[in-house]
Amino acid sequence: MDKLNLELYKKLYLVRRAEEEIIKCYFDDEMKTPMHMSMGEEAIAVGICHALKDDDQVFGTYRSHAIYLAKTGDVEDFFAEIYGKDTALLKGKGGSMHLCSPDNGFMGSSAIVASAIPVAVGAAFANKMAGNGRIVTVFFGDGAIDEGVFWESLNAACLWKLPVIFVCEDNELAVHTPKSLRHGYRSISSIVADFNCRVFKEESTDVETIYRLAEKAIGAVRGSGGPCFLDLRYYRYLEHVGVSEDFKSGYRSREEFEKWRKKDPVEQQRKKLIKKRIKEEELDKIEDGIAERLINSMKAAQSAPFPGAGEIEKEVL
Repeated sequence: MDKLNLELYKKLYLVRRAEEEIIKCYFDDEMKTPMHMSMGEEAIAVGICHALKDDDQVFGTYRSHAIYLAKTGDVEDFFAEIYGKDTALLKGKGGSMHLCSPDNGFMGSSAIVASAIPVAVGAAFANKMAGNGRIVTVFFGDGAIDEGVFWESLNAACLWKLPVIFVCEDNELAVHTPKSLRHGYRSISSIVADFNCRVFKEESTDVETIYRLAEKAIGAVRGSGGPCFLDLRYYRYLEHVGVSEDFKSGYRSREEFEKWRKKDPVEQQRKKLIKKRIKEEELDKIEDGIAERLINSMKAAQSAPFPGAGEIEKEVL
């Protein structure tokens, strides 16, 4: 049995099914938080997080469902948080855009574009000073590279040889604005390569390919101590904020979606496992088990109490 590819599939399916369950229930208006869905990018989050050690640290953006679940596997706290319940670590104060699970290495996500990048570089600096061997990985969209703080953070990480991996999840859009209207240069990878930074570029939606690429980047960071930059293409299936399609908005076409949908990371990985002679019945059983856990976690979150009125003033600066 191909244990690696099976474990990767379990995480892919967990992320995809979790968001499918959110879509089913979102318009019941019990989830008091905006949603930025991860559908289409799961291979990036799963491949990289699976390659990291448990105590390595991860930072994300507002589109972090996949990253959070791939790093932590904690669906119980995930649903409790997006339902705004007292049983969640953040007790509903974070919502979908500000997930956090430090004990599992997910240090936090932020709704402000590029804002997690300097924090991640600071964490990498702290880890280097502590000599604890931890690597920090920060995920961000290609819109974040338009912010000055990205370049300042990249420069500092290269200058001080910090153990940080910059992951650009590149769908060639900043919300609805294409690269052609934002960038006065041809390739971000070429520019970053002129820094003291290893660069890896990939357009595959195959999770094993991303995992192997992440292994190389992690090995480079652990070997040299300096940063790496991963430029990874993907396609966002749903609208920027929300749980539905947006092909009538005029900024992208359904034809483009259909092209990427044929390379869907979850379906692609399932087909790979079947080719490796893993029985469909076994996969069905695994999927049913994951779905049952997700549904039970949602029910537990729905029935859990809301935090008391005084909670809103706690742990807030």
